[in-house]
Amino acid sequence: MKKLLVVAAAVVCLMMGTSFVHAQDAGIAGKWHFVLSTPGGDREVDADLTVDNDGNVTGKWGPADVAGTYKEGKLALKFPFTSEEVSTTADMSIDGKLNDAGALAGDWSFSEYNGTFEAKRPAATPAGETPAAPTGTEAKPQY
Repeated sequence: MKKLLVVAAAVVCLMMGTSFVHAQDAGIAGKWHFVLSTPGGDREVDADLTVDNDGNVTGKWGPADVAGTYKEGKLALKFPFTSEEVSTTADMSIDGKLNDAGALAGDWSFSEYNGTFEAKRPAATPAGETPAAPTGTEAKPQY
């Protein structure tokens, strides 16, 4: 009887561990606010990411369609992006890692530009409150 309890406990722990890994991988899905460090100052962009069971990432990076992967806590995106600021269309590459605090951090590159980034989930609006209306002064995703 004691052996059966130990085996049952081990099976439950294994199942919980598997669920935790899948939940952690799914933790990248949803809305993110990216801040890209550049020599000309920070550039900000909002993204909305979806991750399938195989770790393939799709979604939006501002107005652009996103493609990439998220596996073992590492995000790798590469997708065509048009910068109005520099009048260029090129591949945007984002390579980062989800840290213990639930933020993403890593490196980005676009055309001849590159730098580091940090991304966090946007602040949630408290229940019953309406989000503030856009003022028209929000930063545009330009590089």
